[in-house]
Amino acid sequence: MIKFRLAHFGLVMAAIGFNAAVPMMGVSSIAYAENVRAEVGKPLQEAQKLASSGRYKEALAKLKEADAVGGKSELEKFQIEYTRGSAATAAGENETAARAFEQVLASPKLSSAQAPKITEALASIYLRARDYPKAITYIQKVLKDNPNNSQMREQLIQTYYQSGKLNEAAKELQGAKSEGSLQMLANIQLKQNDKAGYVQTLEKLAASYPKASYWADLLNRVVGKPGFSSSLNLDVMRLKLALKQIAKPAEFMEMGQLSLQAGNAAEALKIVDEGYKKGALGTGADAGRHQRLKDLAAKTLADQQKNAATQEANFRKEKDADGLANLGYAMVSDGKADGLKLMEEAIKLGTGRKPEEMKLHYGVAQYIAGKKAAAVSTLKSVKGSAGEPELARYWTMYINNPV
Repeated sequence: MIKFRLAHFGLVMAAIGFNAAVPMMGVSSIAYAENVRAEVGKPLQEAQKLASSGRYKEALAKLKEADAVGGKSELEKFQIEYTRGSAATAAGENETAARAFEQVLASPKLSSAQAPKITEALASIYLRARDYPKAITYIQKVLKDNPNNSQMREQLIQTYYQSGKLNEAAKELQGAKSEGSLQMLANIQLKQNDKAGYVQTLEKLAASYPKASYWADLLNRVVGKPGFSSSLNLDVMRLKLALKQIAKPAEFMEMGQLSLQAGNAAEALKIVDEGYKKGALGTGADAGRHQRLKDLAAKTLADQQKNAATQEANFRKEKDADGLANLGYAMVSDGKADGLKLMEEAIKLGTGRKPEEMKLHYGVAQYIAGKKAAAVSTLKSVKGSAGEPELARYWTMYINNPV
């Protein structure tokens, strides 16, 4: 009879490169009062040496000598199966490894401190074998004992997804914050045709990870939303310009023309100038058209500046809230913060044709004027059903985390 410990198991596991690192060194340090008989201990030690040198299949074959010994104690069974599980894992024999470690997990010789790692090892083995139901079972056991195991939590979500359990994966991803997790949730929502959920997740991505692709998808969905008002097309382009998503000559031209139609020549001129600065305007066969728009914007701006006082008096006399609001926005675009007062007055009149759109413009104007906190407060109050609240929310996201 000999005293036998699981010596060198840490080296065995290092050679194996096991995904879920079973704490072999921890097991090898446990002293048992029982003895291991030589007829079991000798082939077991030889199997461990074979595994340590990378000869895993030979190690498994050597263990058969230990298996043949009758009347094995619980400790002897435990040590044999532990060695078998390690060698089989490295040899790619998942079924053998799983059977062995399941016996290890059920053994009375396994300490409570070691059990979670064995459970984790079984989850890894079943994942490798693509036996997702069993993998999920063991991952859940790990998480039951350690709910804060983030690696296994992520693995559970991945396994749900790979096995087609999309509802379960989506439930686990609620409250996710990392970009990868949010991307997975968005992908699941697309697969489930959950449009509302997808947009909510996309908003979280754009807010925390402001990439052009997220923003482009969001704005395209706003424009395509049933009931979207075409009067907000310019507002969509304003946000795109802030996000640096206006790049083509036709886009600069369209936006400049829409700004002129809205009575905001100062904004139109800035847009055209930006197009020239970017090299999108002023070149090619349409260079003449570009210049004509620029000249028109400059002339219109000069006329507006000259007649601003008269226009303001007329709008006020006629209680024209829309006229006052548009004039105020144009003044802010021209660098005159006093335009905010006209917009406030217009909102108080309460006679605007599209009050929520007016409020949206007021919030954006406050941002342009450098009043960020006030802008966010105004934008959060925007309601409506034609795209106004979405644009207000996206402006808030941009203000809080600009591209």
